[in-house]
Amino acid sequence: MIIVPYLLDLVKLVIAGLLILFVAWRVIKNYLNAVYDHRVIELKKITIEKTLQFRLQAYERVILFLERINPENMLIRLHISGMSADDLQRGILSEIRSEYQHNITQQLYVSASSWLILRKLKNDTIVMVNNATKSLPPNSSGIELSKAILNFMAENENDNPYDLALGVIKRDIQQLF
Repeated sequence: MIIVPYLLDLVKLVIAGLLILFVAWRVIKNYLNAVYDHRVIELKKITIEKTLQFRLQAYERVILFLERINPENMLIRLHISGMSADDLQRGILSEIRSEYQHNITQQLYVSASSWLILRKLKNDTIVMVNNATKSLPPNSSGIELSKAILNFMAENENDNPYDLALGVIKRDIQQLF
């Protein structure tokens, strides 16, 4: 019978020890989770800061692409005196495709909707140039092709797709801040 009180004291000590161990484990676990969460937040903050720089650069490149494929700018840049319509068409199409290929990686950092608009605008520009070329008689000059393209642009002055795309991209940029 002398063993029973010792056993009872031993059980009390074991239960108290387990209770202290459980409380300590919970406190340490909560502390480690808080430290982990803090580090995750810091890592995300650093990642966002670095990614923001890349995203802004990508949007800059996209805006530059839009300006470079805008026929109003492209025709001035590519037209050479005495150039035929076919030569100008090939030059324009080559320039558009080259610019697009040069900027294709920017889609990693711009919104999907902005990239779709950009791609559609590129394709629509190619179609517009091809249609303008088809509408001209054979052996037309580059000046005649330029006029045909600019006339098409003038007909759609209220809905200038290049300005609309630029507006969408600017809205996307504003959402970053």
